[in-house]
Amino acid sequence: MELIRQDLNINFVGFRYKAFVLSWIFILLGLGALLWRGGLNLGVDFAGGTLIQVQFKNPTTPDQIREALKGIIAQSTVQQIGAERENEYLLRTEAMTSEVQSLSQVVQESLEKSFGEGQVVVRRVEMVGPKVGHDLRQKALFAIYYSLLLISIYISGRFEFKWGSSGVMVAVLVIGVYLLEALGMPALYLIVGALLVTLVLCWFLNLPYAIGAVLSLVHDVLITVGAFAITNKEFSLEVLAAVLTLVGFSLNDTIVIYDRIRENLKKSRKVDLKEVINTSVNQTLSRTILTSGTVFVVTACLFFLGGTVIHDFSFALLVGLVAGTYSTVYVASPLLIIFEEFKKKKLAPKSAGA
Repeated sequence: MELIRQDLNINFVGFRYKAFVLSWIFILLGLGALLWRGGLNLGVDFAGGTLIQVQFKNPTTPDQIREALKGIIAQSTVQQIGAERENEYLLRTEAMTSEVQSLSQVVQESLEKSFGEGQVVVRRVEMVGPKVGHDLRQKALFAIYYSLLLISIYISGRFEFKWGSSGVMVAVLVIGVYLLEALGMPALYLIVGALLVTLVLCWFLNLPYAIGAVLSLVHDVLITVGAFAITNKEFSLEVLAAVLTLVGFSLNDTIVIYDRIRENLKKSRKVDLKEVINTSVNQTLSRTILTSGTVFVVTACLFFLGGTVIHDFSFALLVGLVAGTYSTVYVASPLLIIFEEFKKKKLAPKSAGA
């Protein structure tokens, strides 16, 4: 099935600088929201503590809920979730108890005293210790980093046939990260530094496809995380799973276009790289729209009809799908041009001197 003719010639490459500006705007908005809010709204999986989800038959307010649970849970935050007509709330507190079932029953009884019997349903109670939450945060960061690192290896071997160079690079980075982690360096700074080193090594080892793929995936992750910071939605293990899923989906889209670029470069080596990339993006545009469009429709159905349980998961997928499709066309491909232009400028003084 082909929605768009392969001989279509939209000048995607010509919009690359405007696209870069647009990407930076969204990334900076997300980072600004992170700083303003003091970080992500972490779920109980990462933050530790107790999470209680309750649903009321009649409308109520967070203050009324806090008052009803005043003698049981202190210093709790109450957040309405889902549609307003569903009257569903999340209660978070740092208080811990060893018995989930007894806590659920106590909360149910206390709320029924204030709101009436049969007017409240405790849908779930989750508890995670602070140490477990800290360990999960560390592992989540490392999961994202190692996925990007392994992707750089695959792209290097797949498109540039430099398995040896990429293997040595990965071995050095993995050992370095392990040693620095053992010395107690915070995981966030460690991974950001290791990611920067990865990109620098890809640059000096002449791996432009790896640079383009990794930076476009970092772009997608930052925009998705930024969307959660702006909307103050809960970032949980399910959302992390969605982010890792998006990394794979976006990479698949990028590989399709990179494959076409490589094929067209072999056919016409004398043609300008910008023209080859533009032609390749146009040739794969129909496939990109069909693949991303069908997944987007399904994810939108999950978002609007799936209920509160998978609401944040589907929101992450929606944002990531748009960002991933956009980055494949306007980030991953144009970065090859930037690499090529920089290399030509670097070689120009040498050739002039000779």
